[in-house]
Amino acid sequence: MSKAMKQVEPVPESEIIQRLKNKDEVVLKTLYKKHYQVIVGLVVNNGGSLQEAKDIYQDTIIIFLDKLKEPDFELNCSIKTFLYSVGRRIWLEQLRHKNKFNGVLQDTDEFIALDVDDALEKESQFKAMHLALESLGEPCRSIMKDFYLQNQSMDDIANKFGYTNTDNAKNQKYKCLKRLKKLFFGAYNNAETINNEES
Repeated sequence: MSKAMKQVEPVPESEIIQRLKNKDEVVLKTLYKKHYQVIVGLVVNNGGSLQEAKDIYQDTIIIFLDKLKEPDFELNCSIKTFLYSVGRRIWLEQLRHKNKFNGVLQDTDEFIALDVDDALEKESQFKAMHLALESLGEPCRSIMKDFYLQNQSMDDIANKFGYTNTDNAKNQKYKCLKRLKKLFFGAYNNAETINNEES
């Protein structure tokens, strides 16, 4: 059993995720055991019973697997950090619902807490940028995507959108970028306000 575990652990997380998407039961069981204690410790150390901790962990795993089914989902942190942040949020919600939250949550590991905050920050930024891009309108949305995501040259963009020369296309891109920044910070600050109200 220990040899089997040692063979699974060195596998890159990208491969683990792909195997989970392919419904690999062996990898799922290994993953389940590997991070079980971290989430259970979090819940038990913060006023929860062992049964509640198991339920939270089950919900966390289900959410993770559901996320993996989403075509545009990208994991911007380690699996451990993602599971921890999800479990942490679920347990916080339950504590608030029971009116048992005293304003302080004791994290299992200090480094995980920092990692979680960083991951949540990136998640907020990613969502804000997505909202900003969707709100941008055309042709700005396509210009931004072509230049920053598709790495197309300004010459290609000028031809694609019918600008008379590259300078005109650059001027339009500059205007679009200013508008995108304004929309991004508006969406990001709004998300921060909502998160603070929920905390």
